[in-house]
Amino acid sequence: MKFAKRMNHFQEGIFSRLLEIKRQRLENGKPVIDLSVGTPNIPPAPHIIAALLDAAADTRNYIYAINDQNELLEAVSTWYRQRYQVELDPWAQICSLLGSQEGLAHISLAIVDEGDVVLVPDPCYPVFADGPLLAGAEIYYMPQKEEHDYVIQLQDIPEEIARRAKFMIVSYPNNPTAAIAPEQFYLDLIAFAKKYDIIVLHDNAYNELVFNGKSCGSFLAYPGALDVGVEFNSLSKTYGLAGARIGFCVGNPAVVSMLKKLKSNMDYGMFLPIQRAAIAAITGDQSEVERVRTIYKERRDILCEGFSELGWHIAKPEATMFIWTRIPAHYVSSEQFAMDLISRAGVIVTPGNAFGPSGEGYVRLALVQDNESLRQAVKSVADSGVLDPESMSFS
Repeated sequence: MKFAKRMNHFQEGIFSRLLEIKRQRLENGKPVIDLSVGTPNIPPAPHIIAALLDAAADTRNYIYAINDQNELLEAVSTWYRQRYQVELDPWAQICSLLGSQEGLAHISLAIVDEGDVVLVPDPCYPVFADGPLLAGAEIYYMPQKEEHDYVIQLQDIPEEIARRAKFMIVSYPNNPTAAIAPEQFYLDLIAFAKKYDIIVLHDNAYNELVFNGKSCGSFLAYPGALDVGVEFNSLSKTYGLAGARIGFCVGNPAVVSMLKKLKSNMDYGMFLPIQRAAIAAITGDQSEVERVRTIYKERRDILCEGFSELGWHIAKPEATMFIWTRIPAHYVSSEQFAMDLISRAGVIVTPGNAFGPSGEGYVRLALVQDNESLRQAVKSVADSGVLDPESMSFS
């Protein structure tokens, strides 16, 4: 058997490897506290579940959806108007996604040709680079450095790269770094995209998970944004619908139209009961959003304060459901530290190098366990001695 050369770009995903280690530990009767994969464990509000169940009980809803329901498109348009002060044509500027991951994996196929340059953050959520690689693109990594608060420095992108670039992906609040970008960044981004004729995709999956009284809006709210790009938004984290796979591409009508055209040849639309759940989520009681935000803030505080008391000083992030932090000084490898945490403390985190070249020296912790489990994670790490340089493993 012979397979596509494009698959040479991909290795077994770090999350698959961590899952196998987790499986082996559990089979051997050893405890595991998994802080690796960002899988939300906060269920949807009752009214969202009720909408899904009611629609699932209707036998007429088991046909191919083909297109997004008008009611869904109108609900998303109203949601963007009320939440972000952005006006969107429901039929020309909105396209549903079977989760943001699906959209991120496929949109490059509608934009780039083989050999085109795509600008991708570093570190980044892996599919940001994987999608363009599937389309045969050449990746240029835009560093997100700690000394710049993890905000991309557009002026540092070489002129020849900027002129060749056709597409760029940015995301704030950011996964994995949890950074928020200032307003000036978006103004500069739009000017940069217009100057070099680059299509922008802004991934906005975490805009509601912002703490300390701060808030984040939409990239599309800035003047000129609709001229240059689109935004992905997701109901996975904010509304607890991760497994239901609901997201949206909204913005520039030409980009949205091409993505719709591509998807019409790839899938038959979103299951109708899930569309009903999405409508219920974004049109219903929004107090649930604040409840979810409060839960993640409490989890953040438990881990950051707990580990800092042990000498692993972690600053509290201002957004997202993640903590991004340097590994202890007596380690030089993110993966070695992560493997020691698993083997000695039973705590699973994601090594930073899984998110790109600039991730080495960091780890990401996902706030996906309840408060009691997080306190136990801190205690397990304390008892393991992994933070003590004198007991470091060299295996």
